[in-house]
Amino acid sequence: MIDLDEQSRQPAESGTATSDRLMARRTITLRLVAAFVVGVVLGGFGVSQLRDSRDQREQNAVVALVAVPQSADFGGSSYSQGSVQLSGLLMVINAGPAPTTVRGVQAERPGVAMHSIGQARRLPPGGAGQLVIELRFECSVAFRPEPLPLRISVETEDKDVREVAYPVALVGSDWERDALDLCGPHS
Repeated sequence: MIDLDEQSRQPAESGTATSDRLMARRTITLRLVAAFVVGVVLGGFGVSQLRDSRDQREQNAVVALVAVPQSADFGGSSYSQGSVQLSGLLMVINAGPAPTTVRGVQAERPGVAMHSIGQARRLPPGGAGQLVIELRFECSVAFRPEPLPLRISVETEDKDVREVAYPVALVGSDWERDALDLCGPHS
């Protein structure tokens, strides 16, 4: 005996199962596409953030300083055994895009030596500050026309400490004038 109701149910059930499988596949496909789109959007945002962060770090690492001799009659001077000691001021200007802290300044060549004294100076972009400098000139050899190469110790916003070189012209400066005045009577 054959039950026709049983046979008619089986094809209907297997058709429903096939339909359910198709719907499940479509749902999975849609979810995968959605996950892919979300991943692309988040990945693009992440890459953009990384690029912005890298650009900011590079900008913070740029150091551009200008140094100009100021007064050399700042707190006394002396002459001893063919050399002159002066205290003066050095104006330092931050021409870079980020704040910079000037920790100290030194320079030395035959006949001339100098170093900064006092506190470090934080300079905002476009800002300027004065450093107190002690100078020593040997009267017989100090006054040459080439610039004095300064070594400026700086700390950038990313806490990187390094040395920057900057040449300062002594010819015609207050430092040279005052040193020549003190060397002159003793020469």
